[in-house]
Amino acid sequence: MSTKQTTRAGRRTARGGQVLITALLGASLWAVGFASRAQGTQPAQAPSPSSTDAVSLLRSFVKDVPSGRGHFVQTVTSPDGKRSRKSEGTLAFQRPNRFRFVYTAPTEQVIVGDGQKVWLFDIDLNQVTVRPMSQALGSTPAALLSGGSLDRDFVLSNVAATSSGAASATPTTQQATSSLKWVEARPRNKDGQFQSVRVGFRQGQLAELEILDSFGQRSRLTFSQFEPRAKVAADQFQFTPPKGADVLDQP
Repeated sequence: MSTKQTTRAGRRTARGGQVLITALLGASLWAVGFASRAQGTQPAQAPSPSSTDAVSLLRSFVKDVPSGRGHFVQTVTSPDGKRSRKSEGTLAFQRPNRFRFVYTAPTEQVIVGDGQKVWLFDIDLNQVTVRPMSQALGSTPAALLSGGSLDRDFVLSNVAATSSGAASATPTTQQATSSLKWVEARPRNKDGQFQSVRVGFRQGQLAELEILDSFGQRSRLTFSQFEPRAKVAADQFQFTPPKGADVLDQP
């Protein structure tokens, strides 16, 4: 293997794999949350946040919000809690199975789900990875929350504020997370790539999402600037590999 290929392989392992898995797991859970930022425009069927637990809020938002866009900050923490990586970017989605993540810092990457395939473009490496959507999503939250059945493959439960991931939080974030209403989704299939997904609401508004993967790594996502039911141009969910880019087509 050439020096260039070795460098690409190492960087791909360090960046691309983690970003793809985290993004796909989070994609449709983000879709859930965009409803919570609707300023006075929540669906008539949605229950009042003040009188509803987090599980009910989750069910309503999954049902009632077909599209949206916003900004995210993502922090990935190692299993021992000693190392972390932060990234940020924007997201747009359209149910079913269409989404676009643009990571803007610290590195630039684009992830597009077009309904049939999932494309990951690493701009710095000029490399595209493409997989069938059914294989990329499987039974992850992204697949279920973009149109599937929550109860078919997940066990949902409300989580007490004192156990809302505080063990993984820093002292400065523990106080903030303790004020959230949390719902936890655990997959019935124990052979997947994650152990649980937690969604936190503050006063009926989505505040955070936390993914615990099968290796004990946590991905915490914080949301802002949400536009529920935003009209997103169809071409945002289409992707054509740039000329000259390396394309890795994975089955």
